Amino acid sequence: MTEETDLLPEEGEALYERQVIKTDKGQEPLRIDKFLMGRIEGATRNKIQQGIEAGLVTVNGQQVKSNFKVKGNMEIIIFTTNAPDESDITPEPLPLHIVYEDDSLMIIDKQPGMVVHPGSGNYSGTLLNGIAYYLRQQNPHLDESVLPRYGLVHRIDKNTSGLLVLAKTAKAASHLAKQFFNHDIQRNYIALVWGDVEQDEGTIVAHVGRNQRFRKLFEAYPDGEHGKEAITHYKVLERLNYVTLVQCKLETGRTHQIRVHMKHIGHTLFGDNTYGGDKILKGTVFTKYKQFVDNCLEICPRQALHAKTLGFRHPEDEREMFFELELPDDMKTLIDKWRRYVQNKTI
Repeated sequence: MTEETDLLPEEGEALYERQVIKTDKGQEPLRIDKFLMGRIEGATRNKIQQGIEAGLVTVNGQQVKSNFKVKGNMEIIIFTTNAPDESDITPEPLPLHIVYEDDSLMIIDKQPGMVVHPGSGNYSGTLLNGIAYYLRQQNPHLDESVLPRYGLVHRIDKNTSGLLVLAKTAKAASHLAKQFFNHDIQRNYIALVWGDVEQDEGTIVAHVGRNQRFRKLFEAYPDGEHGKEAITHYKVLERLNYVTLVQCKLETGRTHQIRVHMKHIGHTLFGDNTYGGDKILKGTVFTKYKQFVDNCLEICPRQALHAKTLGFRHPEDEREMFFELELPDDMKTLIDKWRRYVQNKTI
C-alpha cells in the first residue's frame, strides 16, 4: 500500500489536505469505514462515516457508501480538513460583508486587515468568529460538526481583500474542495506592482515554497528543486509610470503565490511590507516624490491586492456561479493618485 498527500490550492496556508491511498494487490475485502479507521489517526468510525456520506472519500474516482468493500489495486482519496476545530471558535458579532448566501454556501467580501481564521496571535476578531455568530443566530441548534470544519475550503491573506467562498454543508465543502484540486475554480486578482511591466501579458512558472532560512517568507524556485508547482497568468491593465496595474489569474494557488511570483519577475506588489514593497523601488530621488509615495502608502498601508472575481459550479445543481467585486476604496484612491501623478508629472 502506498500513500501520498497534496494540499488544497489556495492563496494562504492549506485548510484541506488530500490523502491518496493505493491498496496492495492482495488486500482482503474490508468495509471502507473499517479500513480507514486504521489509516486516519484519531478518526472515529462515526466521523469516517459522516465524511463518506458527505462525499469526502472516493474510490477509483467514485463516491461510495460506508459498506463498500475495499479490495486490491484501488485508489482511495480522502479529503481531510486542517481548519480549526469548532471548539477553537468563539462566536463574536462582527461586521460581515455577505455578497451571496443560500443553503449550501456563502460568498464573503473579505475586508483588508481581517484575518480569516483563528491562529497564533489571532484568536478573536477573525472572519470565522463572525461567521460562527452569524450562523448560530440563524440556527441556535446548528450542528457544530458543520461549523467551521466544513466551512473553510480556501482563504485569502489578512491584508488581501476580496471574494471568499465558505461551505455551509459537508457536501458543499467536498464538492468545492474537488473543484479547487482540479483547478476548476476561476480566480482573478487585481494588483498594483512596482515598475513598468515589460510584456503586456505573460505566464510565470516557478515553484513556490518556504524560504529555507526565513520560514515565514515564501520564495520562487524556477528550477523546481523546492516547493510546489505554481503558475500565474498576468495581463497589464494600465501603466502608471513607476507602477503598473495588472490582472493575475491563478492556475494553481500556493501560499503568497501572486506576491512571490510578481517579485520573482522584478515587480513586487506595492505596499507589501513582507516582501519589500513598502519602500520606493522605482522612481526619482526627489524629496517631493518620496512624500508622494509616503502618502500613497498611508492611503493603502497593505499589499495592493484584491480578489476581484470568483467562479465555480454550485455544489447542488452544478450551475455556473460567478461573482465580481469592485476595488475597495483604499486601492481605488491609491490608483487614482498615481493616475494624477502621471498626468501632472511635476514631481
